[in-house]
Amino acid sequence: MNRTPSAFEPRGKAPPSAGRFAMRFWSVRHARGLEAVYAGVERVLVALAPVFERIGWHRVERPMAGLEKLVKGALFDCRMCGQCALSTTGMSCPMNCPKGLRNGPCGGVRANGNCEVYSEMPCVWVKAYEGSLSMREGGRIADPQPAIDHRLKGRSSWLAVAREKGAAREAVPAKERA
Repeated sequence: MNRTPSAFEPRGKAPPSAGRFAMRFWSVRHARGLEAVYAGVERVLVALAPVFERIGWHRVERPMAGLEKLVKGALFDCRMCGQCALSTTGMSCPMNCPKGLRNGPCGGVRANGNCEVYSEMPCVWVKAYEGSLSMREGGRIADPQPAIDHRLKGRSSWLAVAREKGAAREAVPAKERA
């Protein structure tokens, strides 16, 4: 089917092909397991925060963003917004919404649960809700997400979390952490 990009997509960006949905939906179906993997990766990165600090966060940013793009691009069709919400959206990346909605579906979700813009694509938020039902922290889907800070596009959200949580961890005295 020959389709044109929607008015909500950047100029020159082709609409998603039906084949691109397959891995993204696998991730939603396995949201609970991926939630555990995601938490594990976060723990490792937070533990490595002092190492990243010594190396220099600016030096680690580019390789980490490349790794993140590779992994999250394959699993979630990640758009590298720099402010990942996967752990709160049922492992369904809200940036896949043609309208870029980060806090729930638009009013145009079709009766069959498909997208208003691309009729053959299931709504990202319908999938997010389905994924959140299997997650331990699935209720976090109701947590409001801040608007996108476009200055962070292409940056590693994993590294941002490691930096933030690593700094918070260092602020707590060692005897209180035990």
